[in-house]
Amino acid sequence: MSPLLRSSLKGNPIVYDFLMGLSRSTKRAIFFISDFILLQASLYAAFSLRLGTVTPALYLKESWILFVLLPLVYIPLALAFRMPSIKLGAFEDSAVLRIGLFAVVLSLAAMFLSYLLKLEAPISVPLIFGSAVFAGSTGTRVLAQFLIQKLNFGGGHSVPIAVYGAGAAGIQLVSALRRSREINPVVFVDDNSTMHGLLVAGLKVQNPNVLSELAVQGKIERVIMAIPSVPNQRRRDLLKKLSTLPLKVQALPSYVDLLAGKRIDDDLRTVSANELLGREKVYLSSIEIAKSYTRRVVMVTGAGGSIGSELCRQLLNCSPTKIVLFEQSEIGLYEIDQILSHIAPAAGIEVVAILGSVTNKLRVREVMKSEGVDVVLHAAAYKHVPLVESNEIEGARNNVLGTLIVAEAAVKLGIERFILISTDKAVRPSNIMGATKRMAELVVQDLQTRAPQTKLSMVRFGNVLGSSGSVIPLFQKQIAAGGPLTVTHPDVTRFFMTIPEAARLVLLAGAHSKGGDMFVLDMGKPMKIIDVARRMIELSGRRVKDAGNPDGDMEISITGLRPGEKLYEELLIDSNSLRTTSHDKIMRAKEGKLSQIEVALMMQELNAALLACDQAALRRIVVSRVEGYLEQKVVA
Repeated sequence: MSPLLRSSLKGNPIVYDFLMGLSRSTKRAIFFISDFILLQASLYAAFSLRLGTVTPALYLKESWILFVLLPLVYIPLALAFRMPSIKLGAFEDSAVLRIGLFAVVLSLAAMFLSYLLKLEAPISVPLIFGSAVFAGSTGTRVLAQFLIQKLNFGGGHSVPIAVYGAGAAGIQLVSALRRSREINPVVFVDDNSTMHGLLVAGLKVQNPNVLSELAVQGKIERVIMAIPSVPNQRRRDLLKKLSTLPLKVQALPSYVDLLAGKRIDDDLRTVSANELLGREKVYLSSIEIAKSYTRRVVMVTGAGGSIGSELCRQLLNCSPTKIVLFEQSEIGLYEIDQILSHIAPAAGIEVVAILGSVTNKLRVREVMKSEGVDVVLHAAAYKHVPLVESNEIEGARNNVLGTLIVAEAAVKLGIERFILISTDKAVRPSNIMGATKRMAELVVQDLQTRAPQTKLSMVRFGNVLGSSGSVIPLFQKQIAAGGPLTVTHPDVTRFFMTIPEAARLVLLAGAHSKGGDMFVLDMGKPMKIIDVARRMIELSGRRVKDAGNPDGDMEISITGLRPGEKLYEELLIDSNSLRTTSHDKIMRAKEGKLSQIEVALMMQELNAALLACDQAALRRIVVSRVEGYLEQKVVA
């Protein structure tokens, strides 16, 4: 390659964007014309090679008619084999086979015309002609793909990666990543020894043992697991093994997620600790859930939050007529509205974005009434323990009073279902956040006793992986900053679940509610936060630095328990209250509640404390009304 050409191909985003911006019909026309020209050149080359001269026209005599007839045959054949529709971004075995069949049929057509017209052309000319068409059509597309990739990869740094798994998912991944300017697939690795040394999708397949050497040499910076069909235990073992390498580890979603409609290149994600939490994900039936939301208007409070936004996304699969997004954060509302506005119209679902606070009684009632709400999913809450601990009045106003306002509006308007999203921190709480969530539960339990038309229920779960303020995003930021990772106590344990699990549990609660229900998820065994920190460090390609390994890369710092923080959390106040449901991972709890008079007095006292901004009064209310609060207030 000449220095001038090499320089011109050193990334030109403007030209690349222009080419990618061409309409589909224009791109097809370009391929159609190039193949037409290639056909004439291939026929000329066939005569030239057979006759051994660069000027075969002197010897053609009657055979010149083929240069007129074959192009006429080419047009219907090219359309039949969809030659102009072959995509460069997915130019794999199926496309090569289609070109091969096209070349064979075109060669047979040349033979038939020669026989029919009794031409004097040597019989080997059509065979050479077909081979030239195949080589030319394939070669031009490979060259075009190469040039486009060169234009796409700018002068900046693209990350070289290894793809673990040379199967169908790996091939599709490489095809998708080749359109990226930031990532450059350079090698396949696969456990199947029969594939070692083969070229797959233009990349050599090697033994996974070479990953360490390639990483040390700087030839790869990342490894992506493209084996979605592998059993979960094998997946965890591989992740543990790869975490010892000085590489960033990523993984494709499982086939369950892929079948749910997620594109391979859309859901490529950094491996997080939920891959190694020691239990299978809980998959809740979307069909079972959808029946309760089909053709209904669903209002989601706190729609811009982690759980609220995921609820909105999953509601799209339940075919509601309208989703009402209710959120006091302008940026949060904007972001979820932007996501849904590009998806919902295609499903025939209306999306309404409304700014407002759940503590504004008139606003909440007016929105529910004007939008014709049938179901309310109440996700709005202040949930960060240290912040609420130092902002007690606002935490109680939002979490308790806000819940009462939304639930009362739902009951007075005869709304079909109301679901409160609660937390395991509401069980024998040691902090104001947990106490306010327990008070919110008591309010909902009380309202149900005089709400025959509305089914009110509550959903209680533990820490949600990836939600705002959770430990995983915090650890990811600390790792990116070079550490250390901060853990409050070496013995702190928590239950964990994923955001999709949490959202599906909420939707399932709405589907199965009989009124006054408390739903909890079987979340397996709690896990030590310090173990999560260790695994996060290992998965980032680094080693934990501690007394046993002073040469490690990153430390874990013990900072001490924060105000109101417990060593462990519980999901139930009374484990004997558990009842089964139709789903083996979902349980229903029947817990104690306050009388109507007690709840009324609690809210009267709370309103007075909020009006006076009296934190001491709020604490007295919590002590007297929330079971277990005093016993757990002082934490070791």
